Amino acid sequence: MLKTHNTDNEPGGIISWFSSTLGQILISLFVPIVTFLVLWQGYLFLQRAQAPQIVQVIVAIIWGVGGVALLYVVANWLVLKLPKPWSSRLQPFVFVGPAIAIMGWFLAVPVFRSLIGSFRNRLGGGWAGLDNYIFAFTNPRMLETFRNNLLWMVFGTFFSVAFGLLIAVLADRSRAEVIYKSIIFTPYALSFVGAGVIWKFIYTYKGIGLNIQEIGLLNAIVTGLGGTPQPWLNITPWNNFFLIVIMIWLQTGYAMVILSSAIKGVPAELLEAARIDGASEVRAFFKITVPYIRGTIITVVTTIVIFSLKTFDIVRVMTGGNNGTNVIANEFYLQSFTYTHQGRASAIAIVLLVLVTPVIIYNLRQFNKERKGF
Repeated sequence: MLKTHNTDNEPGGIISWFSSTLGQILISLFVPIVTFLVLWQGYLFLQRAQAPQIVQVIVAIIWGVGGVALLYVVANWLVLKLPKPWSSRLQPFVFVGPAIAIMGWFLAVPVFRSLIGSFRNRLGGGWAGLDNYIFAFTNPRMLETFRNNLLWMVFGTFFSVAFGLLIAVLADRSRAEVIYKSIIFTPYALSFVGAGVIWKFIYTYKGIGLNIQEIGLLNAIVTGLGGTPQPWLNITPWNNFFLIVIMIWLQTGYAMVILSSAIKGVPAELLEAARIDGASEVRAFFKITVPYIRGTIITVVTTIVIFSLKTFDIVRVMTGGNNGTNVIANEFYLQSFTYTHQGRASAIAIVLLVLVTPVIIYNLRQFNKERKGF
């Protein structure tokens, strides 16, 4: 009788198993798990240590960065010891594995917990069914937040991209291009909270009364021209547009930089040929430049749309969501930390995720189309 061999016990069989899809998945998970356990133990050791805080910070930085680097080096060295065909297949998974684990831990797990929590009651101790989602889509305050976010998405995105594209085109034709772009881009370097504080001083309203001097820049201009100061942030619904101006002020610099780099990539031969054929500068811009940078425009638009959907800092600093300026993210904050209704907060978070997801998917599809085109 012929004797059968168990290939799983042979070196070649083991290597073949590790090179299979299951083996690749296990190895990609093994490295981040080991990384997490080692670093977690080091973190616990630092917690128990009685060393000065500055020493703990320095050791934590060295331990975190050095530990991750060492584990990558060791894992890479082990993979390179395998035969070349298998090492080339496994090596990418070793480096992608930690990223997958981090994304799973900090994104997938919280989303799953929020989804479960959205069906629970105020304190999360019992089930509430669809009550939280009914609140999210029928409560007048929530409907107000959807309206306001729609205003942010439409007007904020349109004017940010339009001004960014216009400034990019005009600045590229100027000798002082660097200066102009630096001035326009500077607000984008500010934090949203800092921008909110700055513009709060611009919109400040002291009220009408004796010996009251307006310190808000906008009201100072109005009174200087003989007008009456106005409580700009209390005028519904125009106060939403006053807040959207801040977003435009911040995002125009981002749109300008990205679109300017794309415009510089438009072949000069195409534009020159259009001018020779008698096309005006405006016609050449809309018929050649805009279609050529269409992929970049879509990327900028989707990025700003996502920002407008999850805007929070500006509204929180300027109005706190009062006077008809509430947005989805701020309502989530209020439900979670002010009203302590964890069920509604989780439902609002899921709704926000659902609103953002199609935009991300569309952006990824456009990116893949552009990549395949090259």
